[in-house]
Amino acid sequence: MSILNSVLELALTAAPWLLIGLTLAALIKAWFPEHLLQRWLGGSGLGSITRGALIGTPLPLCSCGAIPVALTLHRNGASRGPTTAFLIGTPGVGADSLALTYALLGPFMLVARMLGAIGSAIVTGLLVTVTGTRQQIPEPSDISGCCSGPGHTHEATADVAANPAHIDTLKAGFRYAFGDLLRDIRNWLVAGIVLAGVLMALVSPEMLSDLGSGLLPKILMAVVGLPLYICAAAATPIALGLLVAGLSPGTVLVFLLAAPITSLATLTVYRREMGTPAVLLYLGGVLVCAVAAGWLTDLAIARTGIALQAQLSQGGELLPEFVEWPALLILLAAAWWPAKAANKYTGSASPPS
Repeated sequence: MSILNSVLELALTAAPWLLIGLTLAALIKAWFPEHLLQRWLGGSGLGSITRGALIGTPLPLCSCGAIPVALTLHRNGASRGPTTAFLIGTPGVGADSLALTYALLGPFMLVARMLGAIGSAIVTGLLVTVTGTRQQIPEPSDISGCCSGPGHTHEATADVAANPAHIDTLKAGFRYAFGDLLRDIRNWLVAGIVLAGVLMALVSPEMLSDLGSGLLPKILMAVVGLPLYICAAAATPIALGLLVAGLSPGTVLVFLLAAPITSLATLTVYRREMGTPAVLLYLGGVLVCAVAAGWLTDLAIARTGIALQAQLSQGGELLPEFVEWPALLILLAAAWWPAKAANKYTGSASPPS
C-alpha cells in the first residue's frame, strides 16, 4: 500500500506542473513564431545552448512540466542541444524555487544552486550535440492535424496561422498540446511516474542523510536522486532537513540538482525523442556536473569559512490538495478523451466524409 500511496502522491504532485507545462506548450504552438525559435535555439553552438538554459531558468516548472514545452520547442525547430539545456535548466531552478531557496537555505546556497543548474544545462547540452541530428518523432498530424476533421483543410489552418491573434489559433494550440502531444507522451509519463513512485517508496530522501559528505556519497546522492521525481520547490525543504541532519552543503547541493532536474518520466520521454546515445550523455552530463558542483561548493565553504548554518530557516507545505486533485482529473480526462475520439473510427467502419 505504501507504494500505491507513493505513486498517487507523485501523480498529484506532478499534475499541476504538467498542466502548466501543457498550457505553455499550447501557447508556444499557437503564438510563437517558428523563425524566432530557429534563430534563438536553432543552432548547436554555445550561444544557442546558453540561451536555451537561460530561457528556461525563470519558469516555475518541474521536470514533468518541462517535457511538453521542450518537445514543442524541439519539434518547432529548436536543436537538440538547446532543447536539452532548456529541459535541464527549467526544472533545475525557477522563480519560485529560487525565492524558497533564499528563504530557507540562504544567499550562498541560492547562488550555488543557480550556477550549478545553469552550468549543468549548458555542459550537458554541449555533450548531447555530439550525437548529431536525428529524425524527429513526427507529430501525429502537426498543428493542422490537431484540428483536423470533417470539413477541415490545410488552407483553413494557414489562414488561422497567418493571424496570431485569432482565437482559432489558440484553440488549435490547445488541441495540439492536450491532444496530440499529451497522447504522444502519456504512456511514457505514466511508466516513469510509477517507477519513480516505487523507488521513492523504497528510498526516501531522508534516508540519504546517512551517506556522509565525501566524494563517494556525492556520487551516490546523484545516482539515487536522478530517477526520483521531486520538483525544485519541493526539494528545498528536504534539503534543509538534510543540512540540519549533518550532510555537507555540497552533498545537499548534489541532491538539489540531481533530483529536480530529471526523473524516470523525463528520461523515458527524452529517450524516445532523442535516442539512446543522447539519453546516456544526458545522464552522464547531469551526474558529473552535479557532483562537480557539490565538490566545488564544499571547497568554497572550506576556503572562505562561510557560516552556512546561520543562514538556514524553516519551510512549509507547497501546493494544497484542492489544487492537485482537479489538475490530475483534468489531465486524466484530457488523456482519455483524445484516445476515445481517435479510436471512434478505427476498425471496419470508415470515418465520415
